[in-house]
Amino acid sequence: MIYLDHAATSWPKPPEVIRAMTDFLERAGGNPGRSGHRLSIDAGRAVYETRELIARLLGAPDPLRVVLTANVTHALNIALLGLLDPATDRVVTTSMEHNSVMRPLRALQERGLELAVVPCHADGQLDLEAMATALRPGARLVVASHASNVTGTLLPIREIAALAHGAGALLLVDAAQTAGVLPIDAQEMGIDLLAFTGHKGLLGPQGTGGLVIAPHLEPSLIRPVLMGGTGSRSEEERQPETLPDRLECGTGNGPGIAGLGAGVRHLLAHGVDAVRAHEQALAQRLIDGLRGIPGVTLYGPMDAALRTATISLRIAGHSVSEVGWRLDESYDILCRVGLHCAPAAHRTLGTFPEGTVRLAAGLSNTFADIDAAIAAVREIAAS
Repeated sequence: MIYLDHAATSWPKPPEVIRAMTDFLERAGGNPGRSGHRLSIDAGRAVYETRELIARLLGAPDPLRVVLTANVTHALNIALLGLLDPATDRVVTTSMEHNSVMRPLRALQERGLELAVVPCHADGQLDLEAMATALRPGARLVVASHASNVTGTLLPIREIAALAHGAGALLLVDAAQTAGVLPIDAQEMGIDLLAFTGHKGLLGPQGTGGLVIAPHLEPSLIRPVLMGGTGSRSEEERQPETLPDRLECGTGNGPGIAGLGAGVRHLLAHGVDAVRAHEQALAQRLIDGLRGIPGVTLYGPMDAALRTATISLRIAGHSVSEVGWRLDESYDILCRVGLHCAPAAHRTLGTFPEGTVRLAAGLSNTFADIDAAIAAVREIAAS
């Protein structure tokens, strides 16, 4: 079997991720931060170590500003619903965003939020001049994906940060597709809020993610979306003011967080630069092999340096669902087809409403996997 659906979730997980989750349940199964006994202390230590590892990987100076969540959608909702006042605020985003960004923004727009969607080019690249125009003084927030989950196209985050800050706005980055895949230093890149998921490039289990909050942002700026027990300040019936407890409540996914920590530790040992080089080489090989096949249309930049290893395509005369089914049933190649929860991106590409076939390589893939995918697409296109 050839797994080319890493943009949805990475697989297989490193063995140490599974071991860490099992070890947590067997040896540190207490409730972190709630009790004073040894199991609770061991569980709390595992959670804090994961915060430290994520902070190191993503350029966060303070591990306590790594808020752990159920996924990137949860993290984005904390940032958007907690920060924005729909009655007064203005937000600028792009036409390549995932529904994890667009649905909360559209819901806020229905309550009065002013929303500007900056158009991207047909290959998914951002029009920076249009972004500068949209960012007239008065914008509160810019929201941008680091990379498209449809085309893999990278957005120029440093340039966007400069434009946002020049207009007095904050920058929230959706790093679902890039955390663990590309080197990220949130502080150096000018990112105020960085949302990430644990189950993709970070190699952790599903049900994990987080929000990195820059040191200069006061916790009071973000209203809690959920409130409840934190294990701290239990004498008060108000949510604590300090991070991460202000934005975390209830018992977290301890085994998952331990697994996430193991995934991040694996990446730090392997080197994110090495991951990027490997995936870029896979992407360029796939692009070069597919672009000459008659009837095949590729979407996104043809230079792998401008994208992740996520490649979208269509084959003339074949529906995307048929292509996906044939890749699975006849060639043992697993991919994803359709709109990928990103209708705005597909409208930008001109592939709405059917969507595309998405081949997304990852760390575990080889050149042989890529060559097999190229050969399969060639055969399907010729049929």
